[in-house]
Amino acid sequence: MLELKVPSEVLKPIKAMESVFSGFWQMHDPARPREIWFEGHYQVNFSIEIVSSEGQVHFYMRIPQEAQRLVESAIYSQYPETEISVVEDYTKFFPRDIPNKDWEMWGTNFKLEKPDVYPIRTYAMFFEESTAEKEEKRIDPLSLLLEGLAKLGQGEHLWIQILLWPKLPTEDKYVERGTEIVNKLVKRPEKAKASGFAPERKAAYFLATGHMPEEAVAKEEMFPPEARLTPGERDIVAAIEQKISKPAFQASIRCIYLAKQENYFSPTKALPISFFNQMSSTTLNNFRPIKRTYTKEKTIFTWFLDARRLFLRKRRVYRYYTSRLSPFYPWQGSEETEHGKYILNIEELATIFHFPGKMTVPGVAVPRIESKKGEAPSELPTE
Repeated sequence: MLELKVPSEVLKPIKAMESVFSGFWQMHDPARPREIWFEGHYQVNFSIEIVSSEGQVHFYMRIPQEAQRLVESAIYSQYPETEISVVEDYTKFFPRDIPNKDWEMWGTNFKLEKPDVYPIRTYAMFFEESTAEKEEKRIDPLSLLLEGLAKLGQGEHLWIQILLWPKLPTEDKYVERGTEIVNKLVKRPEKAKASGFAPERKAAYFLATGHMPEEAVAKEEMFPPEARLTPGERDIVAAIEQKISKPAFQASIRCIYLAKQENYFSPTKALPISFFNQMSSTTLNNFRPIKRTYTKEKTIFTWFLDARRLFLRKRRVYRYYTSRLSPFYPWQGSEETEHGKYILNIEELATIFHFPGKMTVPGVAVPRIESKKGEAPSELPTE
């Protein structure tokens, strides 16, 4: 478990975080069939986590030990003043049997409402970014979340976890799926199949009937399908093509709010939901809680079992969070979105997780490095 302490001033644009995630993508090392079935190897995952403990906000990463140098290199390449330290897993400081008589909790996993090739609203849609733009004029998507996390009181804790698996386009076929949707949106005709007539048979057919076979006649249109798109449809097509053009991860997002029974404040659960609603777009994609993981149960005919079902669901959500497991482990279905896994590219991840500047979120209790590190002068004598 690594804790990331951000510099006092973060003047680099959010786009710099895309380069960091590109570095994280180098963990991609899929196992071959023999390694999977005979040696037990698999594609390792890692998690990035935003945690508030009684109003103190922390950034964590849970990574394989052998990937530590790679992660540090990726972060230092863009944020050299960041302090990275190995710490104890914060979940170990809490009971394993939450909820119980002393602790109450709420939690859920998130899914994408539309196919995952439709992008969410990213930082580029919040403002026109410029290197000459002052930091105080930027709109930081994280500011809403961090301000809310800083308001948590004594005995309250809110955790947000993003599990990530690096993926190639050939593994998930997200480029192919995105291209198919783009072709449907622009009403682009499929490539015509080759005619079954040989040249000699075409000539004989023409002499006998006076016209060429229908399969061989190419239908020409005055305007291509792309020219008939509305401005909104063009934006959707451009957004999909932009998403599938960048490196991507398979992701699973969840959050948990837990507190002592006397400190539990139910409206706090709206904070992470409102944060992810910022990335929503009526024409693109939206985050939605997965009903099967949402810690709320209300039925009509089996109402007498609701309390027990809710208790077991909370225990499962908490256990899967602390174990960093996908929401429906070990089962996997054909619809990955329904099972809490979906493709997010580096731009979308940079929108959700990045280092905030002190000017954009000045009042948040985020541990920062107030002093700059420097090397000793090269001419300094060593003896």
